[in-house]
Amino acid sequence: MAKKTVNNNKTSISKLPNDKPVMYKIKTKGGNVNYVGVAKKGRVEERIEEHLQGQEDYVPGAKVQIEQCGSITEAKKKEAAAIKGIQPKYNEQGK
Repeated sequence: MAKKTVNNNKTSISKLPNDKPVMYKIKTKGGNVNYVGVAKKGRVEERIEEHLQGQEDYVPGAKVQIEQCGSITEAKKKEAAAIKGIQPKYNEQGK
């Protein structure tokens, strides 16, 4: 499925495709992954914006990378594998 990386700001996030579920990674300038999550079809922009500065689920990061998936189940499987392998700083470990 399609992958896309954009700057981690409201304007760039609004340009992300919203027609499929996604697994997303919030990355630092250096490319380290701070957080891995999933967003349902139709809720991609809204979910990722919840991590912007000033929001309740704030996660620092310079870029957001999404990977579109065929189903939310597929996205959650990819998320679990990525969290296990990367162990991002802002994910609750052992989730």
